[in-house]
Amino acid sequence: MSDRRGEFWQGVRLSVPVVVASAPFAILFGALAVDNGFSVAEATLMSASIYGGASQLVGIELFGQHVAPWLIVLSIFAVNFRHVLYSAAVGKRIDHWPFLKQAIGYFFLVDPQYAEAERKGENGEEVTFAWYMGMALPIYVFWVAESALGALFGRLIPNPHAIGLDFLLPIYFLGLVMSFRKRPRWLPIVVASAVASMIAYKTVGSPWHVSIGALAGVLFAAAMPVRPDESIAGEETAEVVS
Repeated sequence: MSDRRGEFWQGVRLSVPVVVASAPFAILFGALAVDNGFSVAEATLMSASIYGGASQLVGIELFGQHVAPWLIVLSIFAVNFRHVLYSAAVGKRIDHWPFLKQAIGYFFLVDPQYAEAERKGENGEEVTFAWYMGMALPIYVFWVAESALGALFGRLIPNPHAIGLDFLLPIYFLGLVMSFRKRPRWLPIVVASAVASMIAYKTVGSPWHVSIGALAGVLFAAAMPVRPDESIAGEETAEVVS
């Protein structure tokens, strides 16, 4: 029991910078949702049920333009397609959990949760349910609460872009990407993904550039030959984990 409590609080500590970085976006979402005709309760419910900042922002923008429902669903799927990749990667870390706990874990699988779980697994540490939920619960609870605050008081901030609030989360995501820089072939894969995403943004448009960039990085990584030293390193890592 004491070990689980320690793991839980270790996860809680990891959640603190995520809560701080995501707060402006949660508040911004709440304010924009109300501006697009949502009630405070509807905006809060959307945060609690969909729980995906980028897809929520895309959704409310499309709701405000009276776009066909199927196109809204398809656009949200495009933004969240990367979570399919996250699930495939994290699935091998949590396959020892009972089915219900795995289902709960996948619901809370947002970008920082994936990054920390993957990093923990790569270090040969077990991704326990207590640690996972210790990180996931504060992020989720504060995201929903801050969305409600944004819906209630968001109009008191006349222009959040002018004071740089919208830039905190991209900086945090950049830090997550940089934390994987010691991986083999990290730089060419990141460059390929970034270039594909920028081209898609200019040609296809948002939100498709997110999924296209992610898919380009995956295909580029799969196409690159595996060097012998990388294969040996992978086998050694597998032995440590097992």
